[in-house]
Amino acid sequence: MKSPAGLLVLDKPKGWTSHDAVERVRGLTRIRRVGHAGTLDPLATGVLVLLVGPATRLAEFLLGHDKRYRATIRLGIRTDTDDAEGRILSERPVEVSRESFEEALRAFVGEILQTPPAFAAIRQGGERLYEKARRGEAVAPPPRRVRIDELRLLEWNPPWATIEVACSAGTYIRALARDIGEQLGCGAHLTELRRLASGPFTLAEAIPWEILEAAARAGDWLRYLRPMEDALPDWAPITPAPGILNQLRHGQPIPVEALPHPGPRLRVHRPDGTLLALLERHGERWQPVRVFPEDP
Repeated sequence: MKSPAGLLVLDKPKGWTSHDAVERVRGLTRIRRVGHAGTLDPLATGVLVLLVGPATRLAEFLLGHDKRYRATIRLGIRTDTDDAEGRILSERPVEVSRESFEEALRAFVGEILQTPPAFAAIRQGGERLYEKARRGEAVAPPPRRVRIDELRLLEWNPPWATIEVACSAGTYIRALARDIGEQLGCGAHLTELRRLASGPFTLAEAIPWEILEAAARAGDWLRYLRPMEDALPDWAPITPAPGILNQLRHGQPIPVEALPHPGPRLRVHRPDGTLLALLERHGERWQPVRVFPEDP
């Protein structure tokens, strides 16, 4: 019997790490090969894409997805983690108008240089930054370029403000909250975060844990498993002739004239619709970058 392979779009509960979600799905489904496509902080809830079975080999194609968040910021208080779980570093009065807050937001739209939080999962010298920070070591993560496409105020209830952010992968919303506070001169930290979308996957289609758990108990969780190709909407689908399928099963490159297509990337399907291989064009050949065996 073939092992299940596909995607679970989970509405991650608050308090769980992304690894917690992976472990719980492993226990629920009795499948060991489960991974996730992008870390979501324990404070955050919302869209977390989990990869089941052979779909774990698609992780690198999902990590660069743009994201959308709804975030609540508490003005006037800075913390060492840049969120509500950290130690308070300073507290200042908040004398900020709605207009000045919205003006501050505009300064962050576009490509910006952002310094990640000290308590981040980025590796530096073989260790996670948060491991060093927890030991009290000085942590100086290097700034990096991120992109913010949209940043708007949803609710204004000072000292709290709720915003919606559309941004590139790798953007820290905790760091954005911190920097907005510094721009306003009062400091700030993140108190709530909900991921509304990750690439093509939205909160509207994310499964609450309770529903997934109940379906698993009823032996019906596979109804929520999405096909692997849902992770690859920009790869052109093709079902070639049996001879080419056989070559691809063995990871052999294919001449471009045998699969004429103007695009740079193809996803190859078997006649039954299941995913067999991912191809990238290199000169005059289609080179397999992933091959998925029929009976993983």
